[in-house]
Amino acid sequence: MDALPDPEPVKLLIAVLFSHEPSLDAALSMAASSWGPLDHRSEDRHFDVTDYYESEMGPLLHRRIVSFHRLVSPDVLPRAKRECVEIEGAHREDGERRVNLDVGYLDHNKVVLASTKPAGQKVYLEGGVWADIQGRYTKERYAPLDWTFPDFADGRYDTDLARIRARYLEQLRKGG
Repeated sequence: MDALPDPEPVKLLIAVLFSHEPSLDAALSMAASSWGPLDHRSEDRHFDVTDYYESEMGPLLHRRIVSFHRLVSPDVLPRAKRECVEIEGAHREDGERRVNLDVGYLDHNKVVLASTKPAGQKVYLEGGVWADIQGRYTKERYAPLDWTFPDFADGRYDTDLARIRARYLEQLRKGG
């Protein structure tokens, strides 16, 4: 049997939900020690689409989107999710998370986030990790799907995702 081709590299990113800026900074430093330097940091945006995390993380939550300079194979997603769960655990206070790291990637076609919870649209990868497509690139943006997180669906991160995508495509043109 002929060898199957390797997948095109992707741009690793994390959508960080946080209530405590020092925990955010420490968590991103730990992530960078595994995945290399960040090349994009969005502005912090108020997370106001659900109160699901409020009992654990407190009120006045914010979300920041970051991406990493180094391109990776999409098959790192399960390992990246497990590492992010460990990082979250390292920044608990009184048993409660201070950061929630939704790790994923984008390529020229889609945004994928890793999940530890199964659902009908998610594809199982390995080790308790599922892939959850959050958007498909069409008409100059990553268009939301029926199950896309509300804060991704409402367009508040479109500019950041477009910048990350442009950097990704430039990296591909230059060979990584």
